[in-house]
Amino acid sequence: MNTERKLAETLDLLFRYMILEEHKGKWGMDIDHWDWVPGVGVISLMEYATASGREEVLDYLLQWVNRNKRKAEGAKVINSLAPFALFPELYRRTEDPWFLQKAMSAADWMLKAAPVTREGALEHTVTENVDFPEQVWADTVYMAVLFLARLGGLTGESRLADAAVRQTLLHLQLLQDPESGLLYHGWNSRAGHHMSAVHWARANAWITLAVPQIVAELREVVAIPEELYSRYRSLAAGLRSCQAGNGLWHTVLNRTDFVQETSGSAGIACGFIKGVEQGLLDASYLDGARRTVQGILPLIAENGEVQGVSGGTPVMPTADAYNTIEVYPTLYGQGLVMQLFTHAPDLLSGTRSAWEV
Repeated sequence: MNTERKLAETLDLLFRYMILEEHKGKWGMDIDHWDWVPGVGVISLMEYATASGREEVLDYLLQWVNRNKRKAEGAKVINSLAPFALFPELYRRTEDPWFLQKAMSAADWMLKAAPVTREGALEHTVTENVDFPEQVWADTVYMAVLFLARLGGLTGESRLADAAVRQTLLHLQLLQDPESGLLYHGWNSRAGHHMSAVHWARANAWITLAVPQIVAELREVVAIPEELYSRYRSLAAGLRSCQAGNGLWHTVLNRTDFVQETSGSAGIACGFIKGVEQGLLDASYLDGARRTVQGILPLIAENGEVQGVSGGTPVMPTADAYNTIEVYPTLYGQGLVMQLFTHAPDLLSGTRSAWEV
């Protein structure tokens, strides 16, 4: 079987596994919640539906929103904004004003009421009963800023676009190590340091994947500072320097004795592809992405389960603690691999013919 056909069949398996009823009640795989875990899952399904033209997947997303929209009225936190990233595209496709109204309401909360640090960066807030006062996490750029950028791209409103660009650059400024280009997981504004100062793979993946999409949405709406581009190139160069020979990355990027982690690896590689597409990176980065595709394919079980995905991970107290995080299937693991494989047919051969499953 050729690789493109294999990818198309694997993508269908990933989709089928994500929507199984048997996942109910499992934190990592229960899709019927309004939080970041299912949020990344449905964002990824939209990416797949848009690229493949599969109406079945789009219909599922519309049903998902209808089933879960009441849950969106709950606590307003950064992580619960993730599913709203669907709404600009759903509005374009359906012209249902409800999608635009709800998206604007969420954006208004984000701009006017969401807590920020003394630097003005969004404080990372979560649905669980725990606070991280004045902490900046890389995760925020994907869970919230990507949504804001998509809405700004849809509406052309400069206040949304300016805020998305400002938050993206702030996160890069606060989290980037100037020597390696890699990102730290978090920054504590009160204490003035990066806490355990760990270069966690999935943290780097969230921003590597989000920035090209943010730029694509907003470069025609507002000016993108050159600093944002240069910091992104530095990040990508740092990531390329620590990619393992099999195409994956270790869960702590500079610790080759630690386990390799599938979701972070997929997110970084997909970010490379999107970075090249948007002119942020040169085409040589596609070689690393190809190796990641080949490295992840054997990690997909026959039932479509993505293996080697680490569980939810706050900023841990030490680097060693990141190597102890439990590994189990999650919607963000399924989703980040889905996003990578969605772009892999173009990466490998420049054709979409393999989408016909």
